[in-house]
Amino acid sequence: MAKSPMQAERMDDGAPDTPCFDLAAALAGRSRADLDRMRAAGEVVLNCQRVLRKTSSNVVGEVLRHQGTFYQWNHYPKGDAIDWETQSQYYYHSHPEAERPGEHGHFHTFLRYDGMPDGVEPAPVDPPQKANSARIGAHIAAVCCDRKGYATKLFTTNRWVTDETWYPAADMIRMIERFEIDHTFPSWATNVWLTHLMRLFDPQIRYLLERRDEAVAAWQGRYPDRDVFEDRDLEVTSELDIDVEAQMAVLRDA
Repeated sequence: MAKSPMQAERMDDGAPDTPCFDLAAALAGRSRADLDRMRAAGEVVLNCQRVLRKTSSNVVGEVLRHQGTFYQWNHYPKGDAIDWETQSQYYYHSHPEAERPGEHGHFHTFLRYDGMPDGVEPAPVDPPQKANSARIGAHIAAVCCDRKGYATKLFTTNRWVTDETWYPAADMIRMIERFEIDHTFPSWATNVWLTHLMRLFDPQIRYLLERRDEAVAAWQGRYPDRDVFEDRDLEVTSELDIDVEAQMAVLRDA
């Protein structure tokens, strides 16, 4: 049977499968205003892609422009893209092909401490967490892109991957809508595209964050003597294929 664009992938490093995601069910409990916001965000995403295609460019090419030779693992743009007003941050990088087959690279998105909603608190883990020295805050989700610069997948990671501070999924979900890169560096089109892509796929990101916590808890139960957040055997904690056009078709019907 053909796999739906929204169906979960097998997680890396032996982690348990992410259960299948039901977009219709996820949208059923959302207000008309929420659906309108997601649909409007999708129109912005599509428009960014349309405008970039006119110059044979894409969101990844815009980030890499004027950045010199592209090397695996390096952050692009250099120094990351940070909006100091919203305290949002992202960078793009790539892994060896064998580690992430069919992927050119991915964006890692963050909300820094000073931009977090009132009342959120780091997860009560042992030993207690310290604020990241780079003030990077919390990792929301990663957005994979193919070689044409189109988004193909979302995934979440274990704490050690990005050196983030770990917040419970319920707090992380409150951070999604706060992610916004509202300036022109390194590319206005890419910043607008990524900001609105996060809003378009808000249901999937919520779902992945919840599955992230479940995967970490299951891993800790399986290996009680390990520090789960530092365990290099657990890297990707949840993952879903995405398709902008398919998501928009569902939202337009809704």
